[in-house]
Amino acid sequence: MPVTRLRRMTIDHVSGGGSISALFAVPQGDRFRMHTVLCDPEREELAVLAADVDNAYPALTPDCWAANWFEREIFEQCGVRPTAHRWLKPLRFQPQAHGVAAPLAGLADFFSMKGEEVHEVAVGPVHAGVIEPGHFRFQCHGETVHHLEISLGYQHRGVERALIGGPDRRSLHYMQTLAGDSTIGHTGAYCAVLESLGGIQISRAAETIRAVAAELERMANHIGDLGAMAGDVGFLPTLNYCGRIRGDVLNLTALLCGNRFGRDLLTPGGVRFGLDDARRAKLLQGLDEVEKDLQSAVPLMFNAPSVMARFEGIGALTADLGRRIGLVGPAGRACGLGYDVRNRLPYGAYRFDTVPVVTYPSGDCFARAYVRWLELEQSLAFIRRQLSASGLESEILKACPALQPCSLVVVLAEGWRGEICHVAATDRQGRFAFYKVVDPSFHNWFGLAQALRGQQISDFPLCNKSFNLSYCGHDL
Repeated sequence: MPVTRLRRMTIDHVSGGGSISALFAVPQGDRFRMHTVLCDPEREELAVLAADVDNAYPALTPDCWAANWFEREIFEQCGVRPTAHRWLKPLRFQPQAHGVAAPLAGLADFFSMKGEEVHEVAVGPVHAGVIEPGHFRFQCHGETVHHLEISLGYQHRGVERALIGGPDRRSLHYMQTLAGDSTIGHTGAYCAVLESLGGIQISRAAETIRAVAAELERMANHIGDLGAMAGDVGFLPTLNYCGRIRGDVLNLTALLCGNRFGRDLLTPGGVRFGLDDARRAKLLQGLDEVEKDLQSAVPLMFNAPSVMARFEGIGALTADLGRRIGLVGPAGRACGLGYDVRNRLPYGAYRFDTVPVVTYPSGDCFARAYVRWLELEQSLAFIRRQLSASGLESEILKACPALQPCSLVVVLAEGWRGEICHVAATDRQGRFAFYKVVDPSFHNWFGLAQALRGQQISDFPLCNKSFNLSYCGHDL
């Protein structure tokens, strides 16, 4: 279709309450082909639009804020200019497809303010804690943040380019390490891509084990986030408890496959390890202990007035703003946006066991913490229901045939941070012509920047922890 029609349909879709799951361009001869993946959660529908472009097209961003970072990525990777986009700064500081060398990471034209008592604060990419590198540039008047600009790209590894021509022996490893704390989420999406292109349906037992692993991953990270938020406001009991409880959940994942992050559990065609009665009993016993400890650690934090004074009203985002910028996951649901892939576009075991959508309207740090707490309770209940099934140690793996040539597939999954989107297309030989990954952090980093507007700069660590976004998942 003409690019003007793609633009209009995308803008109308987002204005009507839909979302952009992916927007990217790939080389097509001497031109580029733009692809847009649109999601309509209410209708439970996906749409894929495509249009060929030369070196420029009319930008979507002025009329559709959710397209902002996607269009910056298109310009950086392909050199295709979205005209009327006001600031096409690099996202990842990577080489362009047409041979232009990459700029040095961090060298960018940052927004700045001038005036009395106006000052600039630069944080990172090297941080005081053992965390990933990223640069944060604050424009402040006194202690109040008027603008936060986030510059990433220090973790760029070229994963998407390395996948072209695959799948091969390295491809699964790339997915398992794309974002280390989301091993199950991204590996599951990758396996679904290959299974769809190979035309196979995995067994119910394999679907069950995958879902259990995904919920354990969600639990471990939500528990870690709640503890980190407690630590940032100086509430040490919950911080210390959650650090240990998170380790207990990681050990339950290790009980499934021998690895605490779930590596080598999922593989195209199913899973590598079944679940016998003895290990299932250990899992259920471990979940009982985790739940008991959580009931001691987390409500203690929420019942502390000193904690609530720091959580409530801090870093608040409205539902309207969250929808316009495309927030996903707990950050979006904490604004009242009722979108969860497991519920709206169910897949795998979620087709047979519905997970209710948890929302909270205030959009602040408390809401982001409370949504995590409610999702923890749901994950515990879901895992127990799934472990009541029988036959989880047989027929767990099927052979995955060669991929269909000249095909395109879109997979959505709900990682613990939110919507994960994988888009792959094969060439005439059944190899990857391109492979696109959109981590939920790609949607949400701009949300963190918006949450700091009007806040005290001392609120940044807490707001940052309340989002807890992935640097390497964004940088790929």
